[in-house]
Amino acid sequence: MRLVEHSLHCYSLRYERPVQWSDVVEVAAPFVLLRLVGESGATGVAEITVKPTWCGVTARSLIAALEEMFLPLLARLDLDDPAAVRVALDRIPDNAAAKTLIDNACWDLAAAADGKPLWWRWGGRQHVPMSFALTRQAPILMAAEAEAMVARHGFAVLKVKGGQGFETDQEGMRAIRAAVGHGVRLYVDANGAYPREDAARYVALMADAGAEMVEDPSPLEPDANFSALQAGCPVPVLVDFGCTSLRDAEQFMARGARALSIKPGRFGLTQSRAMHRAAHAAGCRPVVGLMGESALGTLTGLQFAATLDEATLLAELSWYLAMQEQVTVHTPRIAGGMLELPAAGSVASLVDWAAVEAFSRETRAA
Repeated sequence: MRLVEHSLHCYSLRYERPVQWSDVVEVAAPFVLLRLVGESGATGVAEITVKPTWCGVTARSLIAALEEMFLPLLARLDLDDPAAVRVALDRIPDNAAAKTLIDNACWDLAAAADGKPLWWRWGGRQHVPMSFALTRQAPILMAAEAEAMVARHGFAVLKVKGGQGFETDQEGMRAIRAAVGHGVRLYVDANGAYPREDAARYVALMADAGAEMVEDPSPLEPDANFSALQAGCPVPVLVDFGCTSLRDAEQFMARGARALSIKPGRFGLTQSRAMHRAAHAAGCRPVVGLMGESALGTLTGLQFAATLDEATLLAELSWYLAMQEQVTVHTPRIAGGMLELPAAGSVASLVDWAAVEAFSRETRAA
């Protein structure tokens, strides 16, 4: 199948409240959407969050890379095998965001051509257990949000964003535990906030506070220091930001990593599946990590999450619940901590193109 048409769309979706990430406060989430049309008329889409500190691009720089390098290459390829397309893309170095966007759109295009969703083709399940991430706020506010989200959606696992200082993080864990009780599992993500020499103490404190895993307590590298850190910690150290590729993942696992954040919105579905295979072989627990996805990006990432059967901390891809606006016809519902994936043959068939155009106009006018 050959590419006959494509389009790119930039838009932002407003949050319910200002969101404090580790590096920025946002009132809206910025995205780029890629639409691919094959010669059969099948359409595939993918969306990526565009934040320089997350994926190394702005909307303009990503679009330039796509239009000048990758889309001309894509026009010369047979798109029937997305994994083979990814191999061709990887002949151009770097540019992970552009490759991820194309990779995910090609998989959706293949699903559209086949008429079957990827989760079904890959032997996954339609109902996916979900977790929710509590971003940085005062502990009392994080606890109130935790209580509300558990009551509203039935989450059995919460990810607690740390990095506000040891005392504040401990206070937050105590307040959240008091709000949701002991029936909800907790883990912490410090986003690499603390010095390496403090990482072991931080992990121990969070474990004492009830965290089942601690993600990026400090900047992590696949070296002897990481091996010593994980060996001395009472809970798994979940590797995220220091892992940028399958090769990195393999190096971390060779150094004793017990848990790995696998992000389809960061690595693409092809690389995510390869990381999962490597993690399974190494006995390393996968967590399907968030990349600030809207409902559209969530539906893409959950095609992969639906195939995981290991005991894990559930898929984090529920961040779209923090947004007032979406570009899908229907917003996925989470009840009892579970999301039911649509039986539609592709994510593209679920896009509200009028909403895409409206939000794109707002972004151009801003």
